[in-house]
Amino acid sequence: MFTAEENEQLVRVGPGSAMGKVLRRYWIPALLPEELPEADCPPIRVRLLGEDLVAFRDTDGRIGFLDRWCPHRRVDLFFGRNEECGLRCVYHGWKFDVAGNVVDMPAEPPKSPMRDEVKIRSYPSMEWGGLIWIYMGDPAYQPPRPPELEWGLLPASHRNIQKRLQENNYAQGVEGGIDSSHVGILHSLLSPPDGRTFRERQVAIDPRLSFLAKDTSPKFFVRPTDYGMLIGARRKASEEHFYWRITQFLAPFYTIIAPRSPEGPFAGHAWVPIDDNNTWTFTMYWAPGKPLSEFPDLDAAKVNVPVIPDGSYRPVLNSSNNYGIDRQMQRNKNSTGIIGIGLQDSAIQETMGTIVDRSREMLGSGDAAIVSWRKLMLRLIDELESTGDIAQAQKPEIYRVRSAGIVLPRGVDFAEGAKDMMTVA
Repeated sequence: MFTAEENEQLVRVGPGSAMGKVLRRYWIPALLPEELPEADCPPIRVRLLGEDLVAFRDTDGRIGFLDRWCPHRRVDLFFGRNEECGLRCVYHGWKFDVAGNVVDMPAEPPKSPMRDEVKIRSYPSMEWGGLIWIYMGDPAYQPPRPPELEWGLLPASHRNIQKRLQENNYAQGVEGGIDSSHVGILHSLLSPPDGRTFRERQVAIDPRLSFLAKDTSPKFFVRPTDYGMLIGARRKASEEHFYWRITQFLAPFYTIIAPRSPEGPFAGHAWVPIDDNNTWTFTMYWAPGKPLSEFPDLDAAKVNVPVIPDGSYRPVLNSSNNYGIDRQMQRNKNSTGIIGIGLQDSAIQETMGTIVDRSREMLGSGDAAIVSWRKLMLRLIDELESTGDIAQAQKPEIYRVRSAGIVLPRGVDFAEGAKDMMTVA
């Protein structure tokens, strides 16, 4: 049983919370580059880990994350002027550089000591791997760079990164990402348009995928790793073989999904907490050996969730319109009546409530990875409280891994049998 107290520790991410302190020790994906497209572009509002910030790209292309409220009269700096290497409050003209220093106070005397005494809260930033990152923790423990997940090491042509808003706690997103037992149920098709059965269609795509359809109750094996944990979901392939769907969890909130082919494309997520009740879901697709344009089956318009083009990144189909559920489709085509794997996941995770009451759950054998993840995250809280540091956050190179789907002879350990497939050079 997961207690109400443990649930509180797991889901609360704001300033001063135990989990919030843990998450602040990692570089965090904050924005897509398109959100700050050019020097001196308009600033934008940003909310992460329960903090309200404003982000801007200055004249030299540097990115600043500042407290959203001017320290003078608490004006919203979203309305500020981005000019000449600084963000200027339009009320009395106080101007701040990307490091939070005051560089101009036109309403104060030229020699006012306030210019040197005042500093607005700011956080370091970095552009890497197709994202804009922020570090919100103790400067003494700032990691040298973000975690080196494979998609960040590849050319832009080899990756695609999307973002959407989810109106639920980040933990529900992560738990969905590591839950292999739902894949052959929630995302199943009932009657494909070409007349073939679901199993026949899956086999045509990849013979291994049929195992998801014919064995919907896999046995789970979880192995701790230096970056998080390795999750093997074992399904029967034949009398002599098992099919292993191997998922990676990388602390604090990354998942990598088993690909259809060893060549990719691969897919994964980052479930970044906005606050206790909302999450930025970043979805990554990548291929190490060739550009994504050479994968005709990967149509970004189909695999990604369409969002409202107003900067909110809220899906067009959301809780207000029941995710576009079509009951006729649910009766005849797929199990949910909702189009798209990403939107199906969002719908299920959001309809649990913004924060699910884990003390009322009734977990089964298929939830082994979820239980292990919760224990892992609570151990990170203990590690920070007892040692003052999070060791893995200081080692970005340990994140160079992949997931895998593989058929192995019975008796072969999944981690050993798939080792070469899961290693990034």
